[in-house]
Amino acid sequence: MGQILSREDQPQESRRRTISFSSEEPYRRFFGMEILDHGENAVDLSRLNSVGVLLFNHNTDKVVGKVIRAWVENHRGMAEVEFDTDDDAEKIFGKVRSGTLKTTSVRYSVDAWEEVVAGKQSADGRFTGPCQIARKWTPLEVSVVSVPADPTVGVGRADTGQTCAPLSVYERQIQANKNLIFNRR
Repeated sequence: MGQILSREDQPQESRRRTISFSSEEPYRRFFGMEILDHGENAVDLSRLNSVGVLLFNHNTDKVVGKVIRAWVENHRGMAEVEFDTDDDAEKIFGKVRSGTLKTTSVRYSVDAWEEVVAGKQSADGRFTGPCQIARKWTPLEVSVVSVPADPTVGVGRADTGQTCAPLSVYERQIQANKNLIFNRR
């Protein structure tokens, strides 16, 4: 859902990078399209700013760095991160430095949703349904990822212009059931 920025702006020995880790790009979930609101007071960055970690592929056993500071800019979650110097972190940092790994993502919890039905506008008029908008949410961690959830963001990625038809309530329930069964294995 984000990208690693200013790679060339940093001296080679610097282990700090500025990244975008989230956006308002709609993403298809089992319940339909999800949008993370980045408006004023929508994102609670206190956790990232106090104990934020940088992981590899959302694996809590693969801590590769720390979040120095996080903020919202131009409707994107941004962070300055610093890579650690242990072997695991060095391997990932090398791939970031070389440009092999270019994308990031975020794990989060949602405290308040707005449901927008098909053809209607969100309360602030910025989004058209059908969609679910996370109006109050908290990033829990930031990850360097090999395959981002949102393929339209990241270095060298572009929106293909393809859209998906909205899921019916029955299709959503079937997908939810499949997810439930799969997660029990």
